[in-house]
Parts: sequence; structure tokens; C-alpha cells
Amino acid sequence: MKTILTEKPSVAREIAKVLGVDNRKDGWIEGRGCAITWAFGHLISLSAPDSYGWQDWTKATLPMLPRVFKTQPGMKWNPKTKRQEEDKGIQKQLSIIEDLFNRSSEIIVATDAGREGELIFRYIYNYLECDKPFRRLWVSSLTEKAIKKGFQELRKGEDFNSLYYSAKCRSEADWLIGMNATRALTIGVAFKDSFSLGRVQTPTLAIICQRFIHKKNFVPEPFYNIYISLNKNGRTFQAKTDKYKDEDMANGHLLTVKKVSTATIEEVEMKEKKENPPLLYDLTTLQRDANKKYSFSANDTLKLAQSLYEKKFITYPRTSSRYISEDVFETVPELLQVAANHKIYGTFAKQLSNQELNSRPVNADKIEDHHALLMTGVYPEVLGEKETKIYDLILYRMILSFSQPCFKEVTKVYIDCAGIKFTAHGNMIQEGKEGWRLMDSLTDNRDKESDENQLFPDLSPYEMINKKGEEIKKSMTKPKPLHTEASLLSAMETCGKDIEDETMKEAMKDSGIGTPATRANIIEVLLKREYIEREKKKLIPTPKGLTTYSSLKDMDIASPELTGKWEARLGKINKGSESPELFMSDIREETKRIVPELITIGSQMDWSNLRTSNKAPVLCPKCKTGELRKGKKNHYCSNWKSGCDFVLWDTIASKKLTERQIRELVKNGETKTIQGFKSRKGKAFGARLKLNQEFKVAFEFKN
Repeated sequence: MKTILTEKPSVAREIAKVLGVDNRKDGWIEGRGCAITWAFGHLISLSAPDSYGWQDWTKATLPMLPRVFKTQPGMKWNPKTKRQEEDKGIQKQLSIIEDLFNRSSEIIVATDAGREGELIFRYIYNYLECDKPFRRLWVSSLTEKAIKKGFQELRKGEDFNSLYYSAKCRSEADWLIGMNATRALTIGVAFKDSFSLGRVQTPTLAIICQRFIHKKNFVPEPFYNIYISLNKNGRTFQAKTDKYKDEDMANGHLLTVKKVSTATIEEVEMKEKKENPPLLYDLTTLQRDANKKYSFSANDTLKLAQSLYEKKFITYPRTSSRYISEDVFETVPELLQVAANHKIYGTFAKQLSNQELNSRPVNADKIEDHHALLMTGVYPEVLGEKETKIYDLILYRMILSFSQPCFKEVTKVYIDCAGIKFTAHGNMIQEGKEGWRLMDSLTDNRDKESDENQLFPDLSPYEMINKKGEEIKKSMTKPKPLHTEASLLSAMETCGKDIEDETMKEAMKDSGIGTPATRANIIEVLLKREYIEREKKKLIPTPKGLTTYSSLKDMDIASPELTGKWEARLGKINKGSESPELFMSDIREETKRIVPELITIGSQMDWSNLRTSNKAPVLCPKCKTGELRKGKKNHYCSNWKSGCDFVLWDTIASKKLTERQIRELVKNGETKTIQGFKSRKGKAFGARLKLNQEFKVAFEFKN
């Protein structure tokens, strides 16, 4: 018998359907000489410090440096005892997997084809002390065709040892840095607050705080431009000067310009510009666009994309590549024929399928584990609203990426008016060479902040033309905006550097912070641990986050550049060009170095004005003395240890409440009418929320 191990039950069911295995049991499916079972993500993880005897949070236990890392089955949090406890569901599934492994002659690894998927399997395999041979199913989509092909081309398990070593090093490095740094700082501040520091989350916090401090300390400065309107043969266009910092000088030059009625063309630069379409999506660019267009969080986008993948509508979403291989490129015309079913973009897809495709996204050398995100040959008939938006983004980007480049005539005119220098810019898309921009403009997706598009009359050097008017405009310098999830994801790719050029961003991917698959979780961790909070689309550091950053900003643990170098080394381990032992040795030395520094820094921190929110605290409506605190899925009273049991769940009747609505309910005892609740039968309704005499939430209707 062979045992196939997947990462989730839903994937197991898809594989079982393709293989014709239909005898369902409690925890596995069997038939035709094989058993298909599943994990629930990370069934096995690294053990907590307690398992090594480091229960006490004291200086004497630091640094914690296990000679050999232990693993243990996943635990679950008991809100009543406030402790991690054994998860009976995980224990049961682990027993099923162990029994099937023992009865098998071979194991087929069908966990997600990536670093984390490989680690999930290896941790289970090693924990159970299994020695059965195993092979790897490596697929980029869950369509029937892809699964059948994957089983025909199963790969040797040892081919993925480097991938496992990379994942193992990442996991152990995060444990060493995170566990030791967290305890060291918490001990240093004498337990005045709880902390969580990490190899990736702390430099990510630094990026958010740096931008917040920059904007807070930014002092706007005025500058001035002089504009003139010029006309030839009935066509008017504008030109402007460079910036003036001196208002008197700008006004003086304006008076000079007003005295003349003509201007002289000094030089006309015209050149053809080739504008390539955007590359295909990887996970990060998909998350970025979904946040910009729909305000989806990175975590929401990942969940939606994973759902579409498991429903066979898109390829593997946790990819870091924006390219495809030649063999995948050969299937694109077929995919475009499927995309022709789309109500909005179908016409463009059908036209493109009969044309020569742009091969710019084809580069096998830039693919590591998985190619870029594509739709599959399975077209969805019905999707939820949010899933539809993510699917449409992927389908639309695919059509754009394989469209031809756009060619523009870019014009720059240098002008002299009364001895003052002016310039004018303009672009014109060449007729018949619109390429991908044609679809972009007709579907109203074009970037509204694109280049200036004014058209010029025929202009020649030394020609004099009429001036129709002039004016001076005052502007103020602006700070860089606060980070949104979209801009933060870009910054994590480039270690906090402001890089707009797409090619440069691609070049820096190997040394970014985190991976496409982990960045969404890092943001959620910072929110959960109250280092940052969302204010509409903006990410704002809390006073706790700012205090932590200001104390650690000069340390390597807060350095985006150092973390980027570590990620690059993990990438080299994956490729077999870096020693895992050397990497871990360096991480251990770094751990030894930062522990005493963090203890000292913690003892010097100023906590006099510390609050966990930028907003004024809200008192608990029940005990009147505690403050409202945010948990993972609820808000609770800070006096819970003293017996106050006030709890307010964030989601009520399928409606996730906003922070503003929750604060309004707690402060005022009721809210305004909120739409979007759903009854048990799925019917949508609106109502006001009100706290009753028992401080429980009740609905109140207008009538």
C-alpha cells in the first residue's frame, strides 16, 4: 500500500477524485492500493522552551541555545486556563498518519509544493521516526490534468533536501532570535509589558515606524512654479519653470514674463518610447493590487487566492516568481480561449488568442519553486464577490502581460520666455501601436497618475510663438505617505528602500524581508500584538510599537538590510550553494550577542506614557475600571485576571465590526444602524447594536 499525505482535507478529496479513490474513512480515504490522508497545516512544530527545562523567564536561562531542536504536536490555547494544552484533534490525526505510514511500502508527499509544505511533511516524518521511502508530487495547480501529470512524474524525495534544509533553518533561526529576544527584552523591562520580537517582524515594524516618524517630523516648505500658456494654430499647451524656493524671485520673474507676448522654442526632443506591459502576478504583487483597489488585507488576499487554488481555478498562489517556462507558455492560447468566457475581458482574451503573444514573461531561469500566477483551464461559473475580484485581477493581468508593448512618442520642449527657461512635456500613443494600453484604457483600469498627455502643434527650434497667459502656483513639499499594506509589501521586498522601477524590484527579491507566503502573517502578528493598528488603509504604529522601535532601532534585530541578507542566504541553502550549518552557527552567535544588549536596553526604556493604542483608552462598561483590550477575535476587559468577564466578539451574525463601531458600542452602549448582518437562513439585514443589562450584545430594529 502507498500513503499519500496532503496538507489539507480539501486537497486530499481532489486527489482522491482524480485517482478514483472513494472509500472514505475517519481521517483518510482509501482504495486502489493507496490511502490518502492529510495534515491540518503544521501538525508538528518546534517545541517551546519549557520542554528544555527553561520554564523560568530569568537572565540565568538566557541565551537559550538547544544543541538539537525538539519538535512536538501542535497545541491549542485554552481561554479559560490561559494555557497551551494538548489538541486532541491533532493527536488523533497524527495517530492515523502514523498507522498508515507503518502499513505502507511507500509514501507520496503531496503537501503544498513549497518551502513550508516540505517542512510540514518532514517534521511529521521525522517526529514519527518513519524510515519508509518517499517520493514527491510537485504540481502548480490542482486541475485533473496537472494532478495526473504530477503522478506520472513523481520526483525523488531527496531531490528536495535543500528545500527542507532552507525551511528548517528558517524555522530554527526564527525560534532562536524570537524566543531569546522576546524574553531578554521582557526581563529587561521587569515585566512591565509583554513583548514579542522576531527576525522578520521587528525589521518590518522598523519600516512602519520610520515612515511614521518621517511624516510626523516633516516640516512642509513652500515652492513656486511659473506656468505659461502658449498657442500655435489654435492649439494651446502649457510649460513651466523649475521650482523656486524664493517667492520674491519667482514673483520677479513672473513680472518679467508678463512684459512679453511671445516665447522662443529652443529645442524639441522627440523619441519613441517602448512601454512594456506589467509582468504576471506573484503573490506579493497580487496582494499589493488587491489592497490598492479593494482595500483587502494581505492576509485576506492570500486566503482568497488559496481558496481559488483549491477550487482549481488558479495556479499555486504562494509563488515568488512573475515568470513562466516555455512549456507553460505553449498552453497560454488555450487559457485565453477559456478567458474568452469573461463578461468584461472576454473579447480582449479572444482577440489575443489569435495574435502573436508577448514572450517577455517567459524566463525559466527566474523560476524557483513555482511559476507566476495564472488562471487554469477550469472556468468558474459562480464565485463569491471577493473571490471574483481576486480571480478577475489574475485573469486581467494575464491578458495584459501577454499583450504587445505600447509605443509612445515622448516629447520634451525647451522654451525661452523673456530670458526665463521653461519646459513642456507630452506623450502621444502611436496609432496602431497601442498594445496593452488599448485594453487598459477601454476597461478604465489605466493609471490615473500616468505621464502628461498634452499634444503639441508642429514646433521647430528658434520658432517664436504667442503667449496667451501666465501664472504662479504655490505648492508645498509633501512627506512620504504613511504605509498601507500595499506599500509595506513593496518595502518588504526591497528592505525598506523606495524603488519604483519594476526591474530593480525583481532584482532585489532574493534579499527582501520574509517571503511572499509569510509577509501577510507578519503584518497580522504586528496587529495582534498591538505594535501597529489599522486606520482605514493606513498602518499606524502604536506607542508600544514606537517605544520598542526607538529602543531597538540601532540594533541588528531591527535592521531590514541584515534580515534581507539572511533571507538571501536561506535562498542559497535552497539552491544548495550555502551551508545550513554555517548559517545556523552565525544565527547562534547573533543570538548570544543581542541577549545582553536587549536586557540592558529594556532596563533603560521609558514606559511612563505607554499605551497600547494611539487612541484614548475606552473603559470597560461592566466594571468601569478596566480598559478595553483587543484579542485575536474579540475585545475584552484588562481586568480579566481580577474577575471581569466582559467580552465583545468582533464578528456578529457574519458581520465583522470595525474598530470604530466597537468603540462606539462600548462607549455609548449602542451603535448607529449597521448593514450587512446575516440571519441563520443567510438573509441580509441591518440593525443597531445595543448592550443589554447583562452587557451582552442585542439587536435593535427601527420598527
